Amino acid sequence: MKALLLLSVLTLTGCQQAYYATMEKFGVEKRELLVDRVKDARDAQLDGQQQFKDALDELSQLLQFEGGDLQTQYQQLSQQYQDSQKAAQLISSRVDKVQSVAEALFDEWRDELEQYQSQQLKRQSQLQLQQTERQFQQLLKKMRAAEAKTQPVLRLLNDNVLFLKHNLNAKAIGAVQQDFSGLQRNLQSLLQEMNQAIHESNKFIAQLQQD
Repeated sequence: MKALLLLSVLTLTGCQQAYYATMEKFGVEKRELLVDRVKDARDAQLDGQQQFKDALDELSQLLQFEGGDLQTQYQQLSQQYQDSQKAAQLISSRVDKVQSVAEALFDEWRDELEQYQSQQLKRQSQLQLQQTERQFQQLLKKMRAAEAKTQPVLRLLNDNVLFLKHNLNAKAIGAVQQDFSGLQRNLQSLLQEMNQAIHESNKFIAQLQQD
């Protein structure tokens, strides 16, 4: 099993290196790829914020049910939960891609430091690398924190959807209402983490484009 896992990692790493090499042949450097992927991750977080808000709004409307087709409202809530799952998965995938290209960029940068003949230019480049790595680690920390905050919200949403699925009546709605404030608090915490990650993303993009 360990051998298979190692082989998978090596294969994936080889595929990534081949991809980066191909992109460089077309004039797209890792630095540019990193900027693009940070933008993609930021946009996924922006979309995710709205999706989670929509899911909470849908649940709120169901809890305020005063007549009509309760089954239809439940189905809409269930769809919002599924869409929220997809949004969280997309965020995770894009953060993984950000981390992958950043690590490749920094590895390449460190290797190229040894090619300098000028010690002054080497020191300047090394300082720039260290600063960029520090900024990136701060960004990655914020991105991972926001990613982690999606899980408590998804778990609470899933609990509510499952409970309503098997108890679609006024009594069940009353039971879910009691836990609604907890979901709201978790969502607010998620939105705050996402805002911080989005802010750090914009700062990092601006810094890379300035250097």
